[in-house]
Amino acid sequence: MSPASPKLAVVAAETGVWPQLRAAAETAAREEPHLGSLLNATVLSHKDLASALSFQIARKLGDAELATMSVREVCDDAFAADPAIVAAAERDLIAVAERDPAIRTLLQPFLYFKGFQALQAARVAHWLWGQSRETLAFHFQSRMSELFQIDIHPGATLGAGLFLDHGTGIVIGETAVVGDDVSMLHAVTLGGTGAERGDRHPKIGKGVLLGAGAKVLGNIVVGDYAKVASGSVVLKPVPSGCTVAGVPARVVNCPTEAEPARTMDHTLADVVYDFVI
Repeated sequence: MSPASPKLAVVAAETGVWPQLRAAAETAAREEPHLGSLLNATVLSHKDLASALSFQIARKLGDAELATMSVREVCDDAFAADPAIVAAAERDLIAVAERDPAIRTLLQPFLYFKGFQALQAARVAHWLWGQSRETLAFHFQSRMSELFQIDIHPGATLGAGLFLDHGTGIVIGETAVVGDDVSMLHAVTLGGTGAERGDRHPKIGKGVLLGAGAKVLGNIVVGDYAKVASGSVVLKPVPSGCTVAGVPARVVNCPTEAEPARTMDHTLADVVYDFVI
């Protein structure tokens, strides 16, 4: 299977995610017959993305305590009640195609990228949370954490067009809000600063880039299109369009590039503005 064209995300956005995903599955089934049954079960036997997605989530999360068919029924109910969940999944797939140079086709994130899969399960868990079905929402969270090593509280609010690159070790707390078009790498924490209750987690603006190992703690705002450098510990609000780095984090470049989450540029400017935020 050859590397994807840089225009994969554009093509998917213009022609639709589902046709692109089906085409990739058909090609893969021809090229690798050993995976024919898997590709038929997960993609080719379904009529649309919602059906395939509910099957995929159920295939992953189903276990002895909650049967696969029961998980799928919950997902189908969520998608029917809130079509925005599937629309967000489409934008997530386009985001991966746009921002991950390792991707070949949309089949990769759909079948194999745990960041994408955890996001979709988290969206269903959040829907359950909103329906006051907290015990089942926590069950989804627990299974996600076991399977993917990604811990997203079902109360957290997630935007669309998100990219969790690698994903391992990401923690997102109950009252966290993540805006649209955000990218974050492994070991990012959106957490609290203690045992306080209530609204205690970060609010991440649109188009923010959170580098590997970044820790954003407390009920603080990271402004739109900001960038948090890898390994930073952010304890105070971050201005929109600025880059912060260090422990504790300081503003080191402001303004930064226009859309850091799309370029995935983790480098820092040579000339910095070093002052405490």
